[in-house]
Amino acid sequence: MVADASAYPWSMAKSVYEPDDPLLMPLGDHLEDLRRRLILGLLVPIPIFVLCLVFGGQLVSFLTQPVIDSLTAANQPSRLLATSPLETFGAYLKVATVVTILVSFPWLIYQLWLFIAPGLHRAEKRFVRVLVPMSAVLTLAGSAFLYYVLLPVSLFFLITFGTLLVQTSPAKAPLPEDVVLPAIPVLEADPTEAPSGSYWLNEKLNELRFQIGEDTVGIPLRAGGVIAQEYRMGVYISIVFTLGLVFTIAFQLPVVMLLLHWVGILEPRDITPYRKQAVMACTVLGAVLTPQDPWSMIAMGFALYLLFESGVILMRLLPASRVAKGFATDGDEGDE
Repeated sequence: MVADASAYPWSMAKSVYEPDDPLLMPLGDHLEDLRRRLILGLLVPIPIFVLCLVFGGQLVSFLTQPVIDSLTAANQPSRLLATSPLETFGAYLKVATVVTILVSFPWLIYQLWLFIAPGLHRAEKRFVRVLVPMSAVLTLAGSAFLYYVLLPVSLFFLITFGTLLVQTSPAKAPLPEDVVLPAIPVLEADPTEAPSGSYWLNEKLNELRFQIGEDTVGIPLRAGGVIAQEYRMGVYISIVFTLGLVFTIAFQLPVVMLLLHWVGILEPRDITPYRKQAVMACTVLGAVLTPQDPWSMIAMGFALYLLFESGVILMRLLPASRVAKGFATDGDEGDE
């Protein structure tokens, strides 16, 4: 049986979808337009990179907040280590560069769209206008899921596990009668005015704090355990960005499913009978894509299965023929 060509606009003859501009652009004009788009595309990332350098400290603080909160909750020193003079500066530049790329990406895509749009048919433009916003929303959703769900759950489990894996049991004995233990004040924040030489326990920072002249210094405290939970800043930033890239790709599952449906490779009726296999595949991917602690594996597997079901719904709501007509009803011309 020969499939109906109208169901898959990608296979339609060129005469059905004529370009908006029937005149062919000479090669020289194409190169000039490409040069202009490249120049305009670079005008935005440069000032954004400068701003990211100016506010790099706030960006680093934002990215490291999940591990700081997890360390504090596990009664561990809420500090990250730098084991070389260049590690902090390298992490600072990496954060500024990656954030610049992420913020500038919509502008770069827009310039690319302006370059290729004159050569696209009207129906093809409609497909791009569906895919690009959908991909952007899914990218933001993946980043938010990683930062607000997966990182806090995974880090707290891993830090707590490392802390409790090997415990110490110090000996205890009754307090001698002539010994009185001093009491250290426990505060939720540093006092605004503290005399030089005073000390207190900052409960939020889990530090023993000292006032020396005009400076306040602290000694980090940690719960019992042989294995100290102290992490390098550069390694942590690299892990976050690696996971961010993985989650960005993984959360494009509905877009991939929709594309396969538009070209006639995948149909909802072909995959809905295999939901059990889909659950198994999402579980395996959750184990591979996450730091492999049980809670993050469960969360990632559940999110992937929701994305799978979302892809099935999108295939039913947005068939290729409907998108090609500009979501017009039957009998409408579907012109923009």
